[in-house]
Amino acid sequence: MQKSYSFSVRLAAWLLSAILIVYILYMLRETLVPLTFSVLFAVLLYPICAFLESWRVPRILAITIAQVLFFVALVGLIYLASVQVISFGEELPRLEKKANYWIDQGQDFLSDNFGMSRRKQLTEGRKYLTEALKNSASILTGAVATTTGTLASAALVPLFVFFFLLYRDFFRQFFYKVFDSRHKRRVDQAIKRIYAVVQGYLVGLVSVILIVGVLNSAGLLLLGVPHAIFFGFFASCLLLIPYIGLLIGSLLPALMALVALDSPMYSLGVLAVFGVIQVLEGNFITPYIVGSKVSVNPLASMIVLILGGQLWGLSGLILALPVTAIVKVIFDSIEPLKPFGYLLGEAEDSKPIKIKIPTLTEE
Repeated sequence: MQKSYSFSVRLAAWLLSAILIVYILYMLRETLVPLTFSVLFAVLLYPICAFLESWRVPRILAITIAQVLFFVALVGLIYLASVQVISFGEELPRLEKKANYWIDQGQDFLSDNFGMSRRKQLTEGRKYLTEALKNSASILTGAVATTTGTLASAALVPLFVFFFLLYRDFFRQFFYKVFDSRHKRRVDQAIKRIYAVVQGYLVGLVSVILIVGVLNSAGLLLLGVPHAIFFGFFASCLLLIPYIGLLIGSLLPALMALVALDSPMYSLGVLAVFGVIQVLEGNFITPYIVGSKVSVNPLASMIVLILGGQLWGLSGLILALPVTAIVKVIFDSIEPLKPFGYLLGEAEDSKPIKIKIPTLTEE
C-alpha cells in the first residue's frame, strides 16, 4: 500500500512538473526561442573560437572574429538568393501571360464539361476570393505581429551568442556546483556529448541541405524548369522543417513548370522527382549523415515535432530535434532519468518476451 501510494505521489509530481514546464515554455516562447537558437549557434561557433584561442587570440577577439565570419557567410548566401530572386522577377510578365492562358483553358474546360458558364465561374470566384480576403485579414495581422516580435528577438541572438561563448567556463562551474564536485567527470562527459550532438546535427543538416539541393536542381534541370538551381536549393533549405519541408518546397517549382512549360505533365514530373528525392532523403541521406549523431527514434521524433510546432510554431519545428537530442543526453547522464532517455533513444534489437498464460488445469 505504501509503495502504491509513493508511486501515485511520484506520478502526480511528474504530471504537475510536465504541465508547469509546458506552460512556462509556451508563455515565455518569445524569450526562450532566441535563447535556444543562441545556444545552438554558440555550440556551432565554439570550434572556431577554440581554434583561435589556441593561437593565443584573446577570447573576446576570437568570439568577434567567429561571429563576423558567420555574418559574412550569411550575407553571401542572402546575396546569392537575392540575385536568383531578381532573375526570377524578370520572368513575371511572361509567367503572368502564361497563367492567364491556363486560366482561360480551365474556364473552357469547366464550361464544356460541367456546363458552368464563365459568368457563374467569375461569380463563384469572387465569392471565394472575398471569403479568403476576410479570413486572411486576421492571419495577416497575426503574421505581422509575430514577424515583428521575431525580428526584435532575433536582433538579440548575436548578443546572446557572444555572452554564451564568453562565459562558457562560468556556466561549466555552475553545473559543477549544481551536481556536486564528486560528479565533475560525469558533467564533463555530458557537456562533451551535448557539444558533439549539436555540432554533428548542425553540420550534418547543412550537408544534407547541400546534397538534396544538388539533387533537386539536377532533377529540375533535366525537366527544363526555369531557375532550377534557385528552386532546388530553396526547397532543400525547407528541410529545416523535418518530414514536410521538402514537400512544401516542391509546390513552387511545380507551379512554375505548370505556368512556364507547355504541358501540365512537367508539373507532375516535378512532383514525382521531389517525391523520389524525399524518399531518398528520409530513408538514406538523413539517417546516414544525421541519424548517427542524433539517436532519437522516429516515433519520439514525430511526437516532439508535433509538440514543438504547437508550442513554438515554425521555430518549434526547427528546434524540436536538436533540443530533444540535448534532453536525451541529459536524461542519460542522470540516474533517475535514464528510463526516459532510453524511451527517446533508438529501439534495441531484442527477442520478444514470452509470457506463459496458465491453463485451467494448471490453476
